[in-house]
Amino acid sequence: MGATNGPLATGRGLAALPVATALRAVLREGYDGAAFRADVLAGLVVGVVALPLSMALAVATGVPPQHGLYTAIIGGFTIALLGGSRVQVSGPTAAFVVILAPIVSQFGIGGLLVAGLMAGLILIAMGLARLGQLVQFVPYPVTTGFTAGIAVVIATIQLKDFLGLPIAHLPEDWLGKATAIAMALPATHLPDLAVGALTLATLLAWPRVSRRVPAPLVGLLAGVAAAELLRAFAPGLEVATLDSRFTFTIDGVTGHGIPRLPPLPLAPWHLPGADGRPLVLDVALLRSLAGPALAIAMLGAIESLLSAVIADGMTGRKHDPDAELVAQGVGNVVAPFFGGIAATGAIARTATNIRAGARSPVAAVVHAAAVLAAVLVLAPLLGRLPMASLAALLLLVAWNMSEIGHFTHVLRTAPRSDIAVQLVCFALTVLVDMVAAIAVGLVLASFLFMHRMIAVSGARLVDPEEAAPRGPLPAGVHIYEIAGPLFFGAAHKATSALASIGQGDERSLILDVSAVPAMDATGIVNLQSALRRLEHAGVLVILAGLCPQPAAALTRAGWREEPGRLAFCPDVEAALKLVSGLARAEAHDPVQGP
Repeated sequence: MGATNGPLATGRGLAALPVATALRAVLREGYDGAAFRADVLAGLVVGVVALPLSMALAVATGVPPQHGLYTAIIGGFTIALLGGSRVQVSGPTAAFVVILAPIVSQFGIGGLLVAGLMAGLILIAMGLARLGQLVQFVPYPVTTGFTAGIAVVIATIQLKDFLGLPIAHLPEDWLGKATAIAMALPATHLPDLAVGALTLATLLAWPRVSRRVPAPLVGLLAGVAAAELLRAFAPGLEVATLDSRFTFTIDGVTGHGIPRLPPLPLAPWHLPGADGRPLVLDVALLRSLAGPALAIAMLGAIESLLSAVIADGMTGRKHDPDAELVAQGVGNVVAPFFGGIAATGAIARTATNIRAGARSPVAAVVHAAAVLAAVLVLAPLLGRLPMASLAALLLLVAWNMSEIGHFTHVLRTAPRSDIAVQLVCFALTVLVDMVAAIAVGLVLASFLFMHRMIAVSGARLVDPEEAAPRGPLPAGVHIYEIAGPLFFGAAHKATSALASIGQGDERSLILDVSAVPAMDATGIVNLQSALRRLEHAGVLVILAGLCPQPAAALTRAGWREEPGRLAFCPDVEAALKLVSGLARAEAHDPVQGP
């Protein structure tokens, strides 16, 4: 029947889609009880790490902490099942803070969730279009520059809670934030500072004591204990906590901290906008959110794929980048319908997962289940977490994220052009925004790439003595060697070297293009211009040694052999035989021109 000729019959149907490739590979290889036990233990460890981070990142974004937890639960579960990496853990990440916080300020939490949903659709399209390999084209100075810039912005935002500063609202721009914090320093709340400092000191010191128990768990417990002691024995010196900062309403009853409920279905556009009223979902809103959604999608793609590459290096496995993009997209489409914000692959949680012994996506699923269990069981206790302790945790995340060693290594050892790209990306991320940093960084890197291609591309006249081993050059015959790709920028330099040909007694020009690996439209146009001028001068042009890509490009452009004007030869030796034969024919019949 006709159905047998469909895509499923050829093996190119659902099985060929970039979906759940990691889980399918694990099941094909065999999944036993030992692997399951290892995954459960790893997932529980990562769940302990993800619990406070998810809340802290939601708070840093400007939304209640439960939305970060819902992201880890729904996004982490969905992406793990559908992804292309066996051990990647996804959820809210620090890199998103600098993008999401302005969206919340301008469009409210409803606008943030709608933008995340739109970003998910973009990511799905990128994965289905097989664009997963494009992340390798983001230059290293660009990633180090914007990553360090994001770290500075995150650290700046956390100083408000770490120091207990009485700032109602931080300005949008970084200079405004830094100025407001500096002006408020005399009003530092010492109890908040003490609790934050204790938490930070514990986070830094605990890994030297034990790595079996996650440092965030110990550090935050120390902060909670300190806050409870202050409340019990020093009335009036209480510190800000999740309970004191956030409220929620269920069935008309107002509670404090985090609701003891699982993520429940909702319509993202029914949540409040910046004015506190439900959003009006229309074309104008979608148009306004298109830019932020694209920024979320681009950062999500870059961070998740970089995280997956790091995981590959730690495990010796190879991820499927297209499946990972599709999974990230589906996760970001589903999460907003349960109150989740933007999610992507989390490098620190993924590394923790690997070190804890994870073997498959089941570990990330268990991590999501562990966070869900904590919400259902420990919500009242989570509300006791001091804001200063969460800020201390994010200060450490920002420090680790900055990768100061990599940043300074580029400054010490890289070419000046790469240093300039890194510094520009860093400055734009801090002073403007990350979208501008990546866009400008990629443009600068592209111009530098073109400049370097120009430097390695060119044409030179082959000296007759150099050509002697191939045989003597007939009179009026020159050999030009073109080397390097004939891309835009480099093409003009390479072909302009031919300007002197045709002004003397030249009869034939052999262009040795065996060292031209690729050619674009600009290269073809420049070569066509040179060929037209040589044609008017009566010079026969022979292209020798065309590589496959340039040969195919010229064929598509309609280039064909034209007697006396253009010829193709497999190599220079064959071209010399051709011009020698033409010279003998002309000598035999002087009336016949070339």
